[in-house]
Amino acid sequence: MNASQTAFDHYEEHEVTAYHLENDNGVKVTVLSQGGIIKAISVPTKNGGQKNLLLEYPHTADYYANPFYVNMMIGSAAGRLKNGQFTVDGKTLKVPANEGNNTLHGGPHGFNSVNWNGELSSTNDEAVLKFTHHFQTRPNDFPGIKVTTTYTLKNDNTLTVRFTGEADEPTIFNPTYHVYFNLSDSKNIEGQTLMLNSSRHMDVDSEKIPTGKLLDNLHTPFDFTNGVKLGEAIDKMQNTTEKGFDDIFQVEPSAKDDTIAKLQDGASKRSVTIHSKRNGLVVFTANSFTPDMNLTLGAGAPYMGIALEAQNLSDATRFEGLGDTTLMPGVSKSYEIRYELKF
Repeated sequence: MNASQTAFDHYEEHEVTAYHLENDNGVKVTVLSQGGIIKAISVPTKNGGQKNLLLEYPHTADYYANPFYVNMMIGSAAGRLKNGQFTVDGKTLKVPANEGNNTLHGGPHGFNSVNWNGELSSTNDEAVLKFTHHFQTRPNDFPGIKVTTTYTLKNDNTLTVRFTGEADEPTIFNPTYHVYFNLSDSKNIEGQTLMLNSSRHMDVDSEKIPTGKLLDNLHTPFDFTNGVKLGEAIDKMQNTTEKGFDDIFQVEPSAKDDTIAKLQDGASKRSVTIHSKRNGLVVFTANSFTPDMNLTLGAGAPYMGIALEAQNLSDATRFEGLGDTTLMPGVSKSYEIRYELKF
């Protein structure tokens, strides 16, 4: 196991550090201090090379040149908050909007906006990176919160991301990772198969804000229970505005190991299984990627990658029965996402 760091580049007049974790099987993970961007989760190939399972940009600034949050850490509230509001401890708080009237992915001062402090360690069994940042209370913004995000790569080819939040004042805490996968050697995801432990998805309005209703997946393009090729599923969505998926699935973690999703590529035999104890997973098939996105894979195009964002169901404080996303002072909360890799 190995853990190291290098200078990557500069962004907004500060140095961006690249932190590297590597296990004994040649699995390599690179995380940037800026925005907690996971630049790479790479695995060995049969010809002795490396395959990054994530979409990737060459420079930090490239990640911020478009609205797609490519591989960024998201918080403190994943998803959209209607009218930039949430209610906690009997009080409705107003936070800055950054998508029309609504607040998306923690707003303009979210987890993706800062340069995190990093600390590395390793043993014979694991390589670990720990990020910390204290988000101070801002007027008319999210209450202050101290966040620790820990990345643990093990020799069983799993990467576990653990988010821990400690609030200064009552707030909400629903972090995730906006990682975009493409497991194949193709420039699109259409030949890959997605399985979800999900029987329902959230109904949303024209602004993609949850209405509080849950819709059945059975006999619809949203049914991934038995695994479906993404190209086939996307074809069935061509009569929608999105022409693909940008949806919040209610997931049921398996009793055995908390599996909520599995993405696999038959041609390369690569797969990633996502484990989470939480009840939500956003699936976005990059329907609106644009040619001005200068990714290392090439110019941006629809269906170039798939974002799989494990979280709690979005905007849950407005509804009953969707889960508890509140975080109170004096009681820390932790959530994990575990990515199990096969190649």
